[in-house]
Amino acid sequence: MIFAKLNQFSQSRTFWVLLMLSILFFEMCALFFQHVLMLAPCVMCIYERVAVMGIGGAAILGLIAPQLAIFRWLGLFSWGYTAYSGLLLAHQHVEYQFHPSPFATCDAFVQFPQWAPLNQWMPWMFEAYGDCSKIVWQFLTLSMPQWLEIIFAINLFVAFIFLIAQFFKPKKRSLF
Repeated sequence: MIFAKLNQFSQSRTFWVLLMLSILFFEMCALFFQHVLMLAPCVMCIYERVAVMGIGGAAILGLIAPQLAIFRWLGLFSWGYTAYSGLLLAHQHVEYQFHPSPFATCDAFVQFPQWAPLNQWMPWMFEAYGDCSKIVWQFLTLSMPQWLEIIFAINLFVAFIFLIAQFFKPKKRSLF
């Protein structure tokens, strides 16, 4: 059965490395847009970037010991939670772009906890100086936050499938 195979795959380091590589790809794209194409990230962009990094953190959790259920479950739940949070952020960002309102605007500055002021530690990655309501890039008629909605939705769906797969026992490998 497919779910048993997915369960078995989630117990391999390859699975978690692939998740981490996909996240590294998206983070590198974000930095390319910011530093090469000179597109100014807005507050919502930075929050979405942190959500993507949260999925990377989930991959690291699963990568620690994928055969141990506790690390696998923590990784999968963290993946699903951060994908859902990112989806909400991206949806809010799309609302700012396509339904602007003087009563609903994004913050002027990023707000990180005092114990982790990422924008002060690494301003080249976490400082926001763009406008959330401006559409500065499109591909196939979709803006960047619309693409992020798709990316986060796919991540949420795949995380959910792998969570369901955990209830199916993988087949034991036979010697013959």
